[in-house]
Amino acid sequence: MGKTFRARRLPAHGVKAGWAALLPSRKPTPELDRAITADVVVIGAGFAGLAAATRLTELDPSLSVAVIDADVVGNGASGRNSGFLIDLPHDISSGNFGVDAATKSRNEITVARSAIQLYTRLAHTNGWDKDVFDPCGKYSVAMTDAGKEHLAAYSSKLKALGEPHQLLDAAAIADVTGTRSFKSGLFTPGAAMIQPVALVRGIADSFEGSSVTLFERTPALSIETSWCGCAVKTPKGEIRADKVILATNGHAESFGFGRGELLHVFTYASLTEPFDPSVLGGLRKWGATPAAPMGTTVRRINGAEGDRILIRSRYSYNASIEVGSSSMKGASKLHDRKFADRFPELRNLKFQFRWAGAMALTWNTVPLFGELEDRIFSACACNGIGGTKATAAGIAAAELVIGHRSALREIFQAFDKPQKLPPRPLVEVGVRFNLAMREWRAGRE
Repeated sequence: MGKTFRARRLPAHGVKAGWAALLPSRKPTPELDRAITADVVVIGAGFAGLAAATRLTELDPSLSVAVIDADVVGNGASGRNSGFLIDLPHDISSGNFGVDAATKSRNEITVARSAIQLYTRLAHTNGWDKDVFDPCGKYSVAMTDAGKEHLAAYSSKLKALGEPHQLLDAAAIADVTGTRSFKSGLFTPGAAMIQPVALVRGIADSFEGSSVTLFERTPALSIETSWCGCAVKTPKGEIRADKVILATNGHAESFGFGRGELLHVFTYASLTEPFDPSVLGGLRKWGATPAAPMGTTVRRINGAEGDRILIRSRYSYNASIEVGSSSMKGASKLHDRKFADRFPELRNLKFQFRWAGAMALTWNTVPLFGELEDRIFSACACNGIGGTKATAAGIAAAELVIGHRSALREIFQAFDKPQKLPPRPLVEVGVRFNLAMREWRAGRE
């Protein structure tokens, strides 16, 4: 007997992200306005959904794949990412894979590098320049003595794993960043930097003429299953398919999946107006994550109109999967302070764009992955590292649907199921307190 899963709410992403504002306008693909059939329908055209569609057609070019998104490509969480594809764990000893620490770390690296390898292939195939995808590595930076000690300890763990890296003293990291605010840095060469909206648009546009059909501004209103397949209903049409891949991250809960298991957390970013590159030394293009996990991420990007600085900091719990104006104002004030602390010579520079992006976390930091119901597969719950983890989940979900075995698929299938959360009032108090404490501990970082 079949089941019906109706969407209780649709995504509301808020103000446009700065990444999209920097790009020329793009004409979206048409919305679905009729009944069609496909072998697989992918709901969500972000990192996970686009990766799933790409991998499906890599494995079987004869498959017909329909991808639908409630918004336009790039306006969702993937286009609000700060643009880091990180290949190494933030904390080598973190997480719980049920195996020893070294194997756990290796699994995390396999997950991340599978995503970066996919984008490397797509960049080569589609001729993307380094403004879209740049395998240039990244830095971690320390503002405090405690942060400096953390980077030194992290360096020791990387050395034990045989991972290449370089510790930088204050003078060396100043040569990179153009500011003397940082006490030390650590460079890891395997990460990539992206313009996230340009990247997801590039994948979407590459589907033209292939067996993948994309429909934007086409929200899924319901998913119906039966013995003969699935029917995904939209405002003006319907897709009948053998299988469904749900790539909606936290909005899986909107269909009833992961209910009582997902934590909806937002992070915030601000991007400055352009400035004359001569007023700040160092490299004109770099990205740095903080020594403390809940600290402040910084990027410098360059363009024809000048250079810009991106600041990402602040986390908030928003069970409604929407952000209010008060949260944006609070994050903006914090960004102003973080920017002035790091770039005192630019303290009069104004921020031009500010935005928020959603993450979906689970209590035990595992994805919501696999066949949730007959014919419905999930690649959701990025746990805060969407660029790589969501992409890898999409790849693994496609391999699961098609029956293709790989080390990546085995890693995802070995994850525990998401743990049930405590009652909602306790969750709200606990998560908000936990986020506040972690940010307090990060301090200047």
